[in-house]
Amino acid sequence: MVRAALLEDLGQMGDVTTRAVIPADTTYTARINAREAGVVSGMQIARLAFHLVDPSLEVETLLGDGSACAKGDVLMVITGKAASILSGERIALNYAGRLTGIATLTAAFVAQTKGTTTRVTCTRKTTPNMRIAEKLAVLHGGGFNHRFGLSDAILIKDNHIAAAGGIREVLTAARAVASHMMRVEIEVDTLAQLEQVLAVGGAEVVLLDNMDTPTLITAVQMCKGRIVTEASGNMKLERIAEVAATGVDYISSGALTHSAKTLDLGLDF
Repeated sequence: MVRAALLEDLGQMGDVTTRAVIPADTTYTARINAREAGVVSGMQIARLAFHLVDPSLEVETLLGDGSACAKGDVLMVITGKAASILSGERIALNYAGRLTGIATLTAAFVAQTKGTTTRVTCTRKTTPNMRIAEKLAVLHGGGFNHRFGLSDAILIKDNHIAAAGGIREVLTAARAVASHMMRVEIEVDTLAQLEQVLAVGGAEVVLLDNMDTPTLITAVQMCKGRIVTEASGNMKLERIAEVAATGVDYISSGALTHSAKTLDLGLDF
């Protein structure tokens, strides 16, 4: 992943600016600084970017992934050839800023669940080819990971139900092929659908999609002790505390990865 990003940036001719203006034997010490507060992620990927450019660079991580950072904190120190540092700078910062933003937003979501047993989890709404890194950033922010891909678990959505002919049909079919290690989750939009899921059985998790808070409260009460509950759909930061108070087991939010603001990090000589 990182190698592909470096090749995209360096192209066929490499860093022509640095090669033109920086003598090859120039050495320097650079620092990655936090220009705003957050929760750090992407440091091991930034380190990898610098080492792929030049294995001789000395990279010291001062604040590792999962650490809180304040404005002005030094996250990483890189020592060695100035040209190598400059050539790896942008890719290292792109990853570190993006992933630190995800970890920071996740930590803000998790803070809203304080005093409850609700866990915050991400979704598959990730940047193509960056899922493993973005889901790792969610963990750094104190969240949990949902499935990594379509092969991890059976998650029956509304379109599956419509295409297969109904809730009974999809649950019966899923249980017929699922191994003892494969969980089955099913999405419902209404309490009537939830009643049917509970009556038919065969699912370990139910996804309560786009329900208002009073409906969620009723749904959680219906499921208590019978099936794991996950609330999803338009789960924005300002609503998390209210949803967590319903007693739902998990809150999943695509916003953690698709709407996180890149944290402002800079590399300074």
